Amino acid sequence: MRLPSWITQHLAALRAVLVFTVLLGLAYPLAMVAVGHIPGLDGKANGSLISVDGRTVGSSLIGQSFTDADGNPIARYFQSRPSMAGDGYDPTATSASNLGPESVVDTIATDPEESSQSLLTQVCERSKAVGELDGVDGSRPFCTPDGVGAVLAVFRADGLTGAITRVVSVNQAAPATPFLADYQGVRVQLAEPGQDYVAEGGIITPIRGDAPAEPAVPADAVTASGSGLDPQISPGYAELQVNRVARERGADPAAVRRLIEANTTGRALGFMGEPAVNVLELNLALDREFPAR
Repeated sequence: MRLPSWITQHLAALRAVLVFTVLLGLAYPLAMVAVGHIPGLDGKANGSLISVDGRTVGSSLIGQSFTDADGNPIARYFQSRPSMAGDGYDPTATSASNLGPESVVDTIATDPEESSQSLLTQVCERSKAVGELDGVDGSRPFCTPDGVGAVLAVFRADGLTGAITRVVSVNQAAPATPFLADYQGVRVQLAEPGQDYVAEGGIITPIRGDAPAEPAVPADAVTASGSGLDPQISPGYAELQVNRVARERGADPAAVRRLIEANTTGRALGFMGEPAVNVLELNLALDREFPAR
């Protein structure tokens, strides 16, 4: 007896589902797992984990912080670049800050939970901290000496034109001291929590200041990567940290530089990207060559 056409069509569809389930749901994944365990590939397939004395200390592909329990940098280690992934380098929350170059005004509120820093202030604060840690000039253009964005809200009598009637340092609240005493003859005021000076008609005016055009602290020391997981820093940022690390470990700076060179990878295919230093591998090499005193 011949089955109805609708039944044969459903049976054909069912057979196709079963075949592709076996092929793509079982055979293909198992084949990929088998390929991943070929000698030479197994380490990468398992996450490029790095072990010391049988204990996994990290991955060569995912960055990590080298800080103490209070979040302060451990001076004997090279520091990684900032991370916005979760609480920092969280692979389950990989992300960027989503703040762009026009993010220059902080949100100042009486409740800390409602306050937030602009990208500019984050960069200024990090640059100041790196400068203090490594003994270099941490100043940057458009940053105040106390590490926030040097930005004014300038109010004019006729909106965009006319005499200046009021000036507010929008990223500084009491008890700070305004980074400028006056602007074009008008006294600079501190910001008040909860005030939206843009909505009030203030013209946002970043002030460059007298910081050098090429800051001593490189960009990757003050900005997070798009993924928040980058394990590398630039050779320039590594060089900035040499004297501190050498001093803390009682090592010759030249010897520390040789370790940096040994843990630096060049441009992909010789022309893509920039040279980079793997921070975890470098710090492990330091622990082997110059154990903490």
